[in-house]
Amino acid sequence: MAFDNEYVKSSKMYRFLMLLTISSAVGLHAWRTLFDNFAVNVVGLEGQHIGIIQSVREIPGFLVFLVVFVMLLLKEHRISSLSILTLGIGVGAVGFFPSFSGLIVTTLIMSFGFHYYETTNQSLTLQYFDKKTSPLVFGRLRSLSAATNIGVGIFILAVATFLSYKQIYAIVGGALVFAALWGFRCKPDDREVVPQHKRILLKKKYWLYYLLTFLAGARRQIFVAFAVFLMVKKFGYSVQGIAGLFIINNVVNYFLSPLIGRAIIRFGERKVLSLEYGSLILVFTGYALVDSPILAAGLYIADHIFYNFAIAIRTFFQKVGEPEDIAPSMSAGFAINHIAAVVFPVFGGLLWMLNYRIPFIGGAVLSLASLIAVQQISGQIRRHGQGRPTEIPVEHSPDSSK
Repeated sequence: MAFDNEYVKSSKMYRFLMLLTISSAVGLHAWRTLFDNFAVNVVGLEGQHIGIIQSVREIPGFLVFLVVFVMLLLKEHRISSLSILTLGIGVGAVGFFPSFSGLIVTTLIMSFGFHYYETTNQSLTLQYFDKKTSPLVFGRLRSLSAATNIGVGIFILAVATFLSYKQIYAIVGGALVFAALWGFRCKPDDREVVPQHKRILLKKKYWLYYLLTFLAGARRQIFVAFAVFLMVKKFGYSVQGIAGLFIINNVVNYFLSPLIGRAIIRFGERKVLSLEYGSLILVFTGYALVDSPILAAGLYIADHIFYNFAIAIRTFFQKVGEPEDIAPSMSAGFAINHIAAVVFPVFGGLLWMLNYRIPFIGGAVLSLASLIAVQQISGQIRRHGQGRPTEIPVEHSPDSSK
């Protein structure tokens, strides 16, 4: 099924997710682009402070399983809009509290918004799009996020010389508040979907999905917490330098992300994830050994490219999971993903003080563990995914009118 068929183009849910995903990307990318320079040059933080803040940033991710209880009060798409509102408030407030404690509080608020949107975004995508379409939708949304990041990077490059951190954060936060208000006015749930369990859900048959998300969370946080910090602290990258690097990075991802979705459909999750994890072993080893700022930038771009392959973990779950388990399982997966994410940055920050190479060596080890685990995917799909329908219901098929 081509991605640009009439069903997808006419989907209210797709348009809703597209615009809120763009909003989420604006908030997170602006926060990340400015954060390390703001933390180092304005607040004066060191590696251990960065590790603590990054761990605090992941606490909402660990608590995202509580979204199943929020679903008792609000529909999932309403939770998505509320999440973008929270993200906007957190980002907009950063510049008003230039201290270690201030960054902890604003980071916590921002992170609640981002993580709760991410889990509802993934859940709604898997509920509203079938197994042959969801990888393409995930890839397209990633591509739009990359294009958004390019725009944010250009914006920061253009205004960083005459606007303060406080002003830039406030502008971005205000834009997200307006986007959230738009989201509250939308009613995208116009298609019948399987009702979701509204309770915490853990099932033995999903063990591989849980393991892969746990390892991905641990490995990813080493990158998030210390890769850009390495660029600023060791190689002296400025705000403009980091923004420029992000632009290059997202130009690549804009074109590559849709191809990843197609690759998952053609080659399967096991092969795609094996390529990711095998490559990340080399990337993290490179971080630990590189002494060239140009080579470090190349590793950063490669790292971010392979991060996009992680959508295969979610499409793997769609193939083995029960339809009514999607929402609680996505929230449980996010929580498991962030168990290690809450702890690793703190210990990574302490290890950084001993030798900055140690956290990156740990990332290589975690990538190897993921590479070994992912070889079980094909067996799990054969065991739990046989006979599951992949087509769109007839009444919603783009060809139903013919």
